[in-house]
Amino acid sequence: MRVLPFILRFVLPLLVVAFVGMQFVRPARTNPPYDPANELRAPQPVQAILERSCYDCHSSRTRWRWYSHVAPLSWTLVHDVDEGRAEMSFTNWKQYPPRDADHLLEEICEVVEKGEMPLRGYVFMHPRAQLLAADKAALCAWAAEERAKLAASR
Repeated sequence: MRVLPFILRFVLPLLVVAFVGMQFVRPARTNPPYDPANELRAPQPVQAILERSCYDCHSSRTRWRWYSHVAPLSWTLVHDVDEGRAEMSFTNWKQYPPRDADHLLEEICEVVEKGEMPLRGYVFMHPRAQLLAADKAALCAWAAEERAKLAASR
């Protein structure tokens, strides 16, 4: 019976202080500058699918929502966005050499077919980002067309 008073008196206040203290460790939520001329422009509905399900992590047009300001969630979000942009950025698409663009197009289809993208946590917070079978098919068909165009231009 002495455990509950101990928790209420010492542990709970300590947790509250730790949570408040975490709010002062703020990672940079950035949207790096980019040249719109370098941005990927896919035909509709593919562009809409990409913007709805991919752009927050794979572009310089991230929409930082209110919860991206709350630690420790903010730390994970900034890490995921930084990692996503490093892997592929739709706002810098035209800067990729053809070989890299071809590989990225192949990867896009592969990760959406396997259900690896968008991340489950992202879909949990953004249900509209979930890719339906028709969305996956549209993305893969578009990626195949783009890869064929790249192959023909070599």
